[in-house]
Amino acid sequence: MKLDIIAQLVQILKDAPDVGAIEIRRGWFGAWSSVRVSKAGHGANTEHVLVTQPRAATEAGVGAVGAVAAAAPAAAPSHLLEIKSPMVGTFYSAPEPGAQAYVKVGSRVNVGQVVCIIEAMKIMNEIESEVGGMVKEVCVQNAQPVEFGQVLYRVDPNG
Repeated sequence: MKLDIIAQLVQILKDAPDVGAIEIRRGWFGAWSSVRVSKAGHGANTEHVLVTQPRAATEAGVGAVGAVAAAAPAAAPSHLLEIKSPMVGTFYSAPEPGAQAYVKVGSRVNVGQVVCIIEAMKIMNEIESEVGGMVKEVCVQNAQPVEFGQVLYRVDPNG
């Protein structure tokens, strides 16, 4: 990512009081870059925008800042907590093909309970819930690719 793009992102932070942080990541072998913008505040319902750009586009300075401004996250009901993907990979809802899903809509989850598997670089990573409550929404389908920070489940802590 070029210095002028980083300078533009810093300027966005200065000009927009509702923007709390901008995180820039470069992927494996520099093949892609991502920019994550989060609103100010430290609550569980902080909104995030994740924009992934091919390396060629970010090095040319094309679209990285404009894409962040144009992206809009889907609004979740404010009382629901989100379980998000901690990595890029492939989402699997069950421990093996044909097995029952770890959780589904209506399931009760506890903190530390395995809710899915994300395969990354041929390694199966069990993802544990960081929240407890009733699963109200499953946001991804089995065997679907997921991005870092993508919402996997929405949970009602009062359910």
